[in-house]
Amino acid sequence: MADATEVWLSLPPESVEGLPDSLTYRYWNGEEEYPADPADCAFYVVPYYLGAEVAVRPLARMTGLKVVQTLTAGIDHIASAIPRLPTGTRVCNARGVHDASTAELAVALTLASLRDLPGAVRAQDRGEWRTGFHTALADRTVLILGYGAVGEAIEKRLLPFEVAAVHRVARSPRVADLGPVRPLSEIDDLLPLADVVIVATPLTEQTRGLVDAGFLARMKDGALLVNVARGAVVDTGALLAETGTPASAPGAGDGVPGRLRAALDVTEPEPLPKDHPLWRAPGVLITPHVGGPTSAFHPRARRLVGAQLRRWAAGEEPANTVAVA
Repeated sequence: MADATEVWLSLPPESVEGLPDSLTYRYWNGEEEYPADPADCAFYVVPYYLGAEVAVRPLARMTGLKVVQTLTAGIDHIASAIPRLPTGTRVCNARGVHDASTAELAVALTLASLRDLPGAVRAQDRGEWRTGFHTALADRTVLILGYGAVGEAIEKRLLPFEVAAVHRVARSPRVADLGPVRPLSEIDDLLPLADVVIVATPLTEQTRGLVDAGFLARMKDGALLVNVARGAVVDTGALLAETGTPASAPGAGDGVPGRLRAALDVTEPEPLPKDHPLWRAPGVLITPHVGGPTSAFHPRARRLVGAQLRRWAAGEEPANTVAVA
């Protein structure tokens, strides 16, 4: 077992089953006052949903750190601090915690946009019986950009809807359980085939701004872009140019539709300012980064943290290591 045994948990220790008795636990979930000297912390479970500033605040003083465990699939909120962590510190993500919830939202956003549920809600508010002919998910071709655990979970939920095809794209080619994964270098050939493009890739220097004007221009007319990854993967200005002319003000009409539609759980900037034109862009559906925080989060997070700490206490390498300082 590691020499140091102090663990900072952002979940109440009593809520996590099977914690090793050989470790000492300190509960800290972003409060101003620390529960102990950060220098004694060896295993740090990062507070969830409190932002990057809170997440990285104690790291500079955690000189005895061995493991950082996030409760998010991405680690972009702590990436700036990784080069300054003690050499050898392992950074682990929460693979498996958010897969189901994020995949549910990806499919929900896709269906809501294709079937124009936002328009139906607005019509209901007006007491207006508005019928129409909308696009089904059945027989559509879907491209999943970023085919990791979340991407696979999305595909599993798409298949019962009888989609025509799913194209899987990741940084490198491989064969996954559900079929071949194409490399990112082939994206130019695949984009014109897709009716729906779902972005689920991590935010890295390579993916920042990946969905730019050129990317969007290669999407077919009328296609839908769904982003459940990070806002900065998509160039907001380029997206606005393709989704049409925003309404002049909230409630001032629908604006002029563009060539593409979008359904976004994440935006750049975020939170999206009240006066930002993306709110009023025609054919754009926005949810406020709610892919992960659902009723599924806490039980899955507790299971992950418990399993990770049992591995670490037994002298084993933790799972889900995505970076080493």
